[in-house]
Amino acid sequence: MRWLALLLALAGPAMGEETIVTGLSQSRVAITANYDGSEILIYGAVKRDAPPPSADPIEVIITVEGPSSPVTIRRKEWVAGLWINRSSVSVDAAPSFYAVATSGPIANILSQTEDLRFKITIPHTIRSVGSTKDAADAEDFVTALQRLHERDGRYRLDEGSVQLTDQTLFRTDVLLPANLTEGDYRVRLFLLRDGRVVDSQERVIGVRKAGVERFLYNLAHEQSLLYGVISLLMAVVAGWAASAGARFIRR
Repeated sequence: MRWLALLLALAGPAMGEETIVTGLSQSRVAITANYDGSEILIYGAVKRDAPPPSADPIEVIITVEGPSSPVTIRRKEWVAGLWINRSSVSVDAAPSFYAVATSGPIANILSQTEDLRFKITIPHTIRSVGSTKDAADAEDFVTALQRLHERDGRYRLDEGSVQLTDQTLFRTDVLLPANLTEGDYRVRLFLLRDGRVVDSQERVIGVRKAGVERFLYNLAHEQSLLYGVISLLMAVVAGWAASAGARFIRR
């Protein structure tokens, strides 16, 4: 029994757990009139009870996900000389923003099983919520949605952008675009070895309107009648000012 206890004690450190300790450069983003995007530094370290194994190096994947909302994807077709919507697919919820940063090629460091389990890559994030198949080729519609969001910078895959030092320290910068949707942005960090997730952690970045934008947003949603009256008065004043300016110039 003593020998068994000794063997277990010796085996313990070699099988030590690896966990993530993380931080964010900022946990709140204020959308103001001159907001043109921001860069978030996401950093951390791997905490171990024993030296890392020599085989299968550690890898890191970081995702930043914006608020989700229902999306209807429509396809236009040329009919009788006109472009009209002929078919559509409704997705229950798709992220307004989704960025994936990795320490290496994602196909090499993440197994399909773990991707399906944690919904890490962009296609799984969209498809995991399900879609109403209003068309026979619904997958093509979802692929088109992903392609459109990638084009305008809302969906991004940045392979190799996570800097990993000595298999312990890591960091990356994630650029948030100017056209952010207000809400909570979920930051997920995954520690992987041999394609498997050995630990994960989740943080939140709060994105809120501030200043005049916050006032107008609250007014529009909480006092819509007053907001409409003010908007009408502003339009009348602007029209009168433009007319008065034109008359003055003609003189």
